[in-house]
Amino acid sequence: MSLTPAPHRIAVVGGGIGGLAAALSIARAGHHVTLVEQAARFAEIGAGLQLAPNASHALDDLGVLGAVRRTAVAPPRLVMMDALSGDEVASLDLRSAAYTRRFTYPYLVTHRTDLHAALLSACQEHPSVALRTGHTVTHAEQDGSGVRLHFAGTSSELTADAVVAADGLHSRLRRALVGDGEPVCSRYVAFRGALPTDRMTGRMSQHAASEAVMVWAGPRMHLVQYPVRRGELYNQVAVFESDHYTPDSDAWGTEAELEERFAGTCRTVRDALPLIARDRRWPLFDRLPTDKWVHGRIALLGDAAHPMLQYLAQGACQALEDAVALGRALGRFSDPADAFAAYAGQRRERAARIQTGARRFGEICHLEGMGATLRNALFASRGPDDFDDVSWVWTPAPAAVTAP
Repeated sequence: MSLTPAPHRIAVVGGGIGGLAAALSIARAGHHVTLVEQAARFAEIGAGLQLAPNASHALDDLGVLGAVRRTAVAPPRLVMMDALSGDEVASLDLRSAAYTRRFTYPYLVTHRTDLHAALLSACQEHPSVALRTGHTVTHAEQDGSGVRLHFAGTSSELTADAVVAADGLHSRLRRALVGDGEPVCSRYVAFRGALPTDRMTGRMSQHAASEAVMVWAGPRMHLVQYPVRRGELYNQVAVFESDHYTPDSDAWGTEAELEERFAGTCRTVRDALPLIARDRRWPLFDRLPTDKWVHGRIALLGDAAHPMLQYLAQGACQALEDAVALGRALGRFSDPADAFAAYAGQRRERAARIQTGARRFGEICHLEGMGATLRNALFASRGPDDFDDVSWVWTPAPAAVTAP
């Protein structure tokens, strides 16, 4: 191990939140980074996302927390509601002294494009980061000294000392290196989008004004609502399980099913449905955890390593944790392969636990009948300062990186 490794040339594949965070972290560790993105320009799709304190901590490590906070909202409460009765089940106080003592960093909600823009701007300003768009990686070849990336439609190559695959759920590099097939469809689908807050009326307007994160739990469905972009937009995500899922067709999870699944919900939830964007449906996927994060001088990161369902709101958070851990490792080990092994050793167990935990919490959230009644009774027994069952998720892993 070297305390001051010589600068390496690291390639990052994928220009989403995880890829940009990785590029920034690696550059801040003293290395030269080339990030390649297949799209013609950098952009992020989707609407809002939640950044638990572990993500805020990571953003601070990356030097962009201040930029993110300029547009993000710090909600005062995280509230679970019964989607059928409209009753409040439980809430957590995200501004209490108990919260601050335990977690230090804020719980934020933001628009995905705002977080992406903050990371992109930091990468553009860093002298050791080069950004290339319009490059689709087809395959990688490695030997003992480096990795060569090949691109579609051109004979040109990119040679690097090591490669970070942050190319998402359908990662080409993961498919070639891990060989575990396609992601697993949960049979759930989401409709999501953000609209001007001033379009909210009635009870919805009251919830929007409160700035709380509202989770309306119901049988095989739920609705999540919270403000983003300084409170100017209201993010809504409606999720439900389809009765018509078939693996070889997109004719499931339709708008008609959305309306049918939410038909028995309370008035406030039904009033929200017409305001949810319908231009795109989002099937929800994950994978079983894998130990194969590293293949010599190629490492997986973010959804390429640990795609997870959204029920713990940790997808982006875990990618940010990955990026920080990777940068630390590359700042300590002279051999990128050793650094990758140390990074994976620190991150694998925690990410796997959150992957499987997200599945379980989704099952709890979507209980029906007596199961939902028991869930509500259990959750109602907790106080607003009782963070015991989420503290392991919201507390980042120790910062130390040990030898592989």
